[in-house]
Amino acid sequence: MIRLSAQVHGWLLLLPAMVLLAAFTHYPAAATLLHSFFSTPKGERPAVWVGLDNYQGMVEDPVFWQALTNNLWFALGTIPVSIGLAMLMAVWVNGKLAGRGFLRMAYFTPTVLPMIAVANIWLFFYTPTYGLLEQVTGAFGLPSHNWLGTQNTVLGCLIVVTIWKEAGFFMIFYLAALQAIPPALAEAAAIEGAGRWYFFRRVVFPLLMPTTLFVLINAVINSFRLVEHIIVMTKGGPDNASALLLYYIYEVGFKFWDSAYASTLTVVLLAILASAAIAQFVFLEKRTHYQ
Repeated sequence: MIRLSAQVHGWLLLLPAMVLLAAFTHYPAAATLLHSFFSTPKGERPAVWVGLDNYQGMVEDPVFWQALTNNLWFALGTIPVSIGLAMLMAVWVNGKLAGRGFLRMAYFTPTVLPMIAVANIWLFFYTPTYGLLEQVTGAFGLPSHNWLGTQNTVLGCLIVVTIWKEAGFFMIFYLAALQAIPPALAEAAAIEGAGRWYFFRRVVFPLLMPTTLFVLINAVINSFRLVEHIIVMTKGGPDNASALLLYYIYEVGFKFWDSAYASTLTVVLLAILASAAIAQFVFLEKRTHYQ
């Protein structure tokens, strides 16, 4: 009887979180999957079952493939650089140096700024003729360039904005992980004659793997969910060169009012994120060392 009461008490404690998770995560995902097999209701015409027609249309949609390709390049450009820079900054501000508190604040400041504000700041940097970047390049005698209006440079400019915004956020997790490493390990390594790089590579980096796994999952999710800077800076242009998958879903759902096709694209996005998370857990969990 006591054991049954303890189990009931445990489930009651989990009930609020389970209700929220089901109501705002599982149910919307299931409803989106179901809606992707129907047509978009318009006026007095209700939605009808169309099967895989929406998915077939997606496969034949060149804008979808361009947005997906852009998103993959965007993720490839932001994830490793953001994580590497965050780890480097965390190691730097974790050491004993003058102005350490100021450096931590400076690195973390972009994180607390809304992405809309960040986009407007960098929009001024990239403005042709009188933007800050134009002033710097002009000082070296380089010609003026429309950074956000050229297909070859627009995606790279968005990658830089995202790295600047996210590296400080990831740094906080690495800094907390570094401070949790016992100082005795560094003392033992010094006694054995191990150099700093060897100690970092053989001791610190493996102990940071749980944090890296957590940060990597968040970085992958962020690379597919950030759209605010695109809305402010490029609106997907020029010629869809900066359109990411979530922004294309936003356009289809709220500008073209094709909710069924937007649901289809959302299902693909959820499948990509789920596959990436599972792959990270499967391959990185084996290399993760927990204290």
